[in-house]
Amino acid sequence: MTLGDILRNKGHDVVTIEPDRTVLDAMRLLVEHGIGGVVVVRGGADMVGILTERDVLRLGAQDPRRLTDTPVSEAMTTELVVSTPEDDLSHVMDVMTKHRIRHLPVVRAGRLAGIVSIGDVVNACRKDAEGENEHLRAYIHGVTA
Repeated sequence: MTLGDILRNKGHDVVTIEPDRTVLDAMRLLVEHGIGGVVVVRGGADMVGILTERDVLRLGAQDPRRLTDTPVSEAMTTELVVSTPEDDLSHVMDVMTKHRIRHLPVVRAGRLAGIVSIGDVVNACRKDAEGENEHLRAYIHGVTA
């Protein structure tokens, strides 16, 4: 299974925010959409970073008053780790584990094509394992699929 398979089921919509908006604006987007990260884009297309719950917590722990007027550009993670729709799940799990990230933008031909969370990846792996288990059970019991 690949990230493209996940995105076909999940959809390609990505919540984004401009870097000059405030962290409070970003927090509101996170809550409104029930998500853990927003991709930061300049001019509606150029990815410049990602702002996650972890970034917001770091800023809030330093000084909660800064959440209201700090631009996203000052709190976001700028070293983006991205993947492609063709990447398989084991590679994606390795990347997310190595970089200790929970949100992974997916890029196709240099453009944002979607985003996956660690939950999306775990759920896809679970579904893959369930399907494999069904095939094995059918094989063991002599049922052909």
